[in-house]
Amino acid sequence: MKMRPNIKKLLIEEVKNLFSLTPQRRHWAVPVLAALCIGAPLFIGLLLNQLSNALIISFSGLVILYIPIKSSFIDRMGKLLMCSFGFMVSYAVGLLFSFNFIISCITFGLLCGIIHYISLWLRLAPPGNFFFIMLASMGSAIPFNLALIPHHIGLVAIGTMTACTFALIYSLIQSKTSNTQLIHEKRDLSITGLKNYANHIEAVIIALFMFGAMLVGHLLEIEKPYWIPVSCIAVMQGVTIKHTWRRGLYRIAGTFMGMAFCWVILSLVNHAFVLYLVIVILQYIVEVVVTRNYALAVIFITPLTILLIEAGSPIMQHPTELIAIRMLDVLLGSIIGAIGGWFVHNEQIRHQALRRLRIAKVLFRKRKHV
Repeated sequence: MKMRPNIKKLLIEEVKNLFSLTPQRRHWAVPVLAALCIGAPLFIGLLLNQLSNALIISFSGLVILYIPIKSSFIDRMGKLLMCSFGFMVSYAVGLLFSFNFIISCITFGLLCGIIHYISLWLRLAPPGNFFFIMLASMGSAIPFNLALIPHHIGLVAIGTMTACTFALIYSLIQSKTSNTQLIHEKRDLSITGLKNYANHIEAVIIALFMFGAMLVGHLLEIEKPYWIPVSCIAVMQGVTIKHTWRRGLYRIAGTFMGMAFCWVILSLVNHAFVLYLVIVILQYIVEVVVTRNYALAVIFITPLTILLIEAGSPIMQHPTELIAIRMLDVLLGSIIGAIGGWFVHNEQIRHQALRRLRIAKVLFRKRKHV
């Protein structure tokens, strides 16, 4: 009986969190640049009747989200170029090993672990490892065709170059219109001691769960299995166990509402131009809301992602079937991600792993000096 008031209080608090907005922390330029990087390739692709190519270019343009707005010009462009290269490598690895789903899953898991470790090493701000892993998972789900791999990688390169071009234009305008002193990023990239060990452990856990999530998608013979690991890593990005489970619940709840919203859009919108315009508007809304309320943002992220990735697919003509399939994928991925987040942030597991690694290091040094 004593638990009921606490449970009721917790539920009320969670419902309030669903609809409360924190103060805006994102610079106004990020949503605008993201909308431009998404929209420009889509409308050019519509004019040239190159929808499938435009979608890959458009998605790759999301590298703009890694732009450090408050940094100096050199730091800003340098980070974008570095992330652009990471986008191409992630997609290329996914494509190269897609000839066998077992090998593809193993390679994907290893790649995700490496991506996660590098993102910690470079201290990438949110969205962190997310889009690198998403591109790798999308590439691994494309049927293997060696002759088309350079073409696909080239499309990603065009998308990232488009983003860098918009970033360059913004930087030049900003430098002429603003007298604000920009911050030079000075980061010590050397990570030693316990922090280094912890990052290794975290990367291994991420690799195992990404491998498992992708394998589940293939074993269940899901047509586009990458939806499961994408949902999984989105949930695992929580900073604590509580935050991870909350992200999982928010993602599931937000996805239900987002799927209903997506069904309405697909039922009402029949013209490609209007659909692309909706995608651009959704992208802008997501970037404005995501740092203020994750649960609310998921309501818009869900239709945005589906429309962006599934546009042009025959299943778009059957909204109910599409929504049902994607809902199952997200549900599976969120559950796996919540479990994975528990392992990542469980202090007891981390403490034991660090203790054993320290012992192993000491024994190795002793044997080395014998």
